Amino acid sequence: MGEKIIYVTGGCRSGKSGYALDYANRHFSKKLYLATCQVLDEEMAKRVEQHQATRGSEWKTIEEPLEIVEKLEDCWDKAQVILLDCMTLWLSNLLMRGDKDPKVLHEVERFVDHIAYSATPLVIVSNEVGMGIVPADPLSRRFRDLSGIMNQKIAGVAHVVVFMVSGMPMFLKGEG
Repeated sequence: MGEKIIYVTGGCRSGKSGYALDYANRHFSKKLYLATCQVLDEEMAKRVEQHQATRGSEWKTIEEPLEIVEKLEDCWDKAQVILLDCMTLWLSNLLMRGDKDPKVLHEVERFVDHIAYSATPLVIVSNEVGMGIVPADPLSRRFRDLSGIMNQKIAGVAHVVVFMVSGMPMFLKGEG
């Protein structure tokens, strides 16, 4: 297996991105941020701006909403660490593109297979979305189910799994 994979998950505003950023800043000097977010409205543009300001100028940022396996292949030797934020946005992008479940699951498998042999340490952020009520509509249930499958697969190959709750890290696998 390749270098260390740190997987950070938790609910919205649980401190996932902050923890991932802090971890990468403490351990690495040459850092790359792979963003899966698509800026589709003004509110999202402001969020992206805030994230960029928090990271600072020492981070190189690459945006890729869909083809993250290919983008990772291009980036393996460009940094000491790659912070990928966030997997659930990537999954949402695949669903909004119209990908059916078999295609989405194939892309998840491709990603997991790829990162299992990464040449560069990865810090991966994802949302834990399956802890609330059952969503009322089919697309939301589908998103919840696919997110759960994806998260389990990533956690399975990660060396460290961190679950964030109220800004506090809980180590489910390995240690930080």
